[in-house]
Amino acid sequence: MAVPIPVAAAPRRAPAEPWYREVTREQWKAFVAAYLGWVLDGFDFTILTFLLVDIQRSFTVSAALAGALGTITLIFRVAGGIGAGTAADRWGRKGPLMFSILWYSMFAFFSGFATSFRMLFALRALFGIGMGGVWAAGMPLTLEHWPAHLRGTASGMMQSGYSLGFLLSSLVFQLAYPLVNRSNAGWRVMFWIGVLPAFLVLFIIKGVSESPVWLERQRHLRSRQQRDRLSLIGLFAPDVVRTTIHTSILMGAFLFMYHSITFWYPTLLGRMQRPALPYMLALNFGAVTGAVAVGRLSEGALGRRGAATVSTLVGILTIPIYVWTGNSLLLWTGALLMGFFGAGNFGVVPAYLNERFPTVVRAAGAGFAYHVGAGIGSLTPALVGRLQDLGFTLPYAMTICIAASGALVMLLMWVGPETRGREFRAVEDKRQMT
Repeated sequence: MAVPIPVAAAPRRAPAEPWYREVTREQWKAFVAAYLGWVLDGFDFTILTFLLVDIQRSFTVSAALAGALGTITLIFRVAGGIGAGTAADRWGRKGPLMFSILWYSMFAFFSGFATSFRMLFALRALFGIGMGGVWAAGMPLTLEHWPAHLRGTASGMMQSGYSLGFLLSSLVFQLAYPLVNRSNAGWRVMFWIGVLPAFLVLFIIKGVSESPVWLERQRHLRSRQQRDRLSLIGLFAPDVVRTTIHTSILMGAFLFMYHSITFWYPTLLGRMQRPALPYMLALNFGAVTGAVAVGRLSEGALGRRGAATVSTLVGILTIPIYVWTGNSLLLWTGALLMGFFGAGNFGVVPAYLNERFPTVVRAAGAGFAYHVGAGIGSLTPALVGRLQDLGFTLPYAMTICIAASGALVMLLMWVGPETRGREFRAVEDKRQMT
């Protein structure tokens, strides 16, 4: 009888290290700085939406003029995003991020001292410049620090910060506003709170290092005794202009869908005679967790395009229980799912935009596309209102706009290239610029 030959047992594989342990302390610091700047940015902007009635009463202005405070902020946000992005490509990501945080904190604080509506209008316009700058400078700072294979995760977590800021403003308004609203001056206290992000700059100065990709680019240029042209001009160079146009239109579709979901939703709840807070919390909690999940999903086989498509499609399919149902449980579930999928599709945006542009114009390109898209998306509230004036019900108007813009998001994502896994380099060839 043959004697069996003993076979050595295969060595056990060490368990895979959790993804968050692959991120160094320095990379986490860059993330925290940009993330908190974006969260507090979102808080300072969205708190205005809860204060419009009291501001209208304080200055005796129409609802249209009160609403224009949000519009003028979004318009000037475009200028801030383009300006800070251009500065971040020329002088580094860190400085424009700090400047933008100080800027929006200062003008949020000053807004609480406005003695006339015109003064408040001007201060909110100036606030918008800093608001746009935080995204344009902060996103590349984080994403250029992080490993390429974890960029989708960072992207989702970063973008979720705005929804977290919205959620925080909802809670502060519900819990703290009644305590400070004396003689209709509570709205001023809410704006004064906006100075707090300025202290974040102290952490950035001491704890956050400049983008290693940007520094490598500068070393390369010094070795050749060269200097990059102004990145804003570079966005319209022959090898980049198609990317600039495509990403700007794509972001317009993304933001059109987001505003279709969110802007008129409190009004819809009011017409249904529902308390807004439980549903707004569900919507924004869904948006926070959804952005993280979709960003993480985009690192797998689906890639950036597939993850955005799946998320957007499920968001569209959620419309019946988001705006049409009269059942409280279904309505709350619809808000949660629409936040997770319909707004959560934004989780791929920071990574996708930054991966589309070469290092020499990355901050300006991503900032330009995002904020030009914001300008296009700012037309959404007026369009939904116009559809109602033409005789459409609010649920029907929201359905049309969510579905149409969602379909456009999916189409445009597939018109562009897949970017998952692209390396950020100091010097790119032309294939990496499309």
